[in-house]
Amino acid sequence: MSSAATTPPSVDKVDGFSRKSVRKAKQKRSQSSSQFRSQGKPIELTPLPLLKDVPAPEQPELFLKKLQQCCTVFDFMDTLSDLKMKEYKRSTLNELVDYVTVSRGYLTEQAYPEVVKMVSYNIFRTLPPTDSNEFDPEEDEPTLEASWPHLQLVYEFFIRFLESQEFQPSIAKKYIDQKFVLQLLELFDSEDPRERDYLKTVLHRIYGKFLGLRAFIRKQINNIFLRIINGFALPLKAEHKQFLVKVLIPLHTVRSLSLFHAQLAYCIVQFLEKDPALTEPVIRGLLKFWPKTCSQKEVMYLGELEEILDVIEPTQFVKIQEPLFKQISRCVSSPHFQVAERALYYWNNEYIMSLIEENSSVILPIMFASLYRISKEHWNPAIVALVYNVLKAFMEMNSTLFDELTATYKSDRQREKKKEKEREELWKKLEDLELKRSLRRDGIIPT
Repeated sequence: MSSAATTPPSVDKVDGFSRKSVRKAKQKRSQSSSQFRSQGKPIELTPLPLLKDVPAPEQPELFLKKLQQCCTVFDFMDTLSDLKMKEYKRSTLNELVDYVTVSRGYLTEQAYPEVVKMVSYNIFRTLPPTDSNEFDPEEDEPTLEASWPHLQLVYEFFIRFLESQEFQPSIAKKYIDQKFVLQLLELFDSEDPRERDYLKTVLHRIYGKFLGLRAFIRKQINNIFLRIINGFALPLKAEHKQFLVKVLIPLHTVRSLSLFHAQLAYCIVQFLEKDPALTEPVIRGLLKFWPKTCSQKEVMYLGELEEILDVIEPTQFVKIQEPLFKQISRCVSSPHFQVAERALYYWNNEYIMSLIEENSSVILPIMFASLYRISKEHWNPAIVALVYNVLKAFMEMNSTLFDELTATYKSDRQREKKKEKEREELWKKLEDLELKRSLRRDGIIPT
């Protein structure tokens, strides 16, 4: 195989300090393969000359013949059948990988359908059934694809084809279309981690080369996320929780969040409905990535938080109420009308209101100063009206605490005003002293 070929991360490393890994290392990995069409008799492929051994003008035609030969698929579950021809196809695929990596002028218009046909014949297949419905990636060894000696080279070839300087998406889009992408996405169900690594690379290259397929790919991946998360069995496995914390939560930071935020928020809520204990890491994750300069994103975050609070359990709410309402307080104080309005709408939600009422002794002190100040100073009368409604609700929840906070706030404001006045007087005195010193220095007044 070409030294320039892409090699995915190794999946065979064993952690010498893990008892699970030691135990599994002693077990032989199982192999499985799709049900290939049985020819009933040995397969014979006519040997062709090497591409490098024929004149350059004849190479494109020979390239097509080799692609057509490699459409033949062998049964690797029968380890003794067609050994000679399997090796011949493997060496031919190796040659094709090298050829597309270094050669120029081979990508004629006739080559595109033949390349896609060869790749499709080899990789698109019915995946073998899982040995166990309770497969655990942390505990169990994956079932490896028996035909990998050929399959890996097909993936290598296809990646080199997509990365070629001569590759023309305007021609290839006739053959690499939505149907092709759908079949490609179905292969992510493969248990073999080596194949999934190659599939990620292939999908990334297609996404980069074919602008017309990008929206379709994003939509299909959204659908896959929803299907996967809805299908998670309980209790959730550690890998699923890690997927939530390491992948879904950081997805909130991407610039194009608005394109898929509704689906992402749905996925988050599905996780929390399956395991309420994930509420704290989810909300702390959202607070960690809270947008600083994009009001549109803040509105999206606030909408998602309300969806989360709609399903939150009271015991989980207590754990995150302080950092959560500190952020909501900042949003209420936002000069951006939509951000402040979206945060204040929380008080129209009956379930959230019940949670706030049960914990008013904690939440009211956090919110009070911002609300009282906004009621006096905000530029937008609609926001002021909403704030008055919230203050009224707080007063009805806990009038004693409300009165105490009001008195404390007014007292603090008086002290602040007194300090401000003292600072102003001090600055006035300093300015007067400086003016007198300047006049004396200039001889205008006697020293």
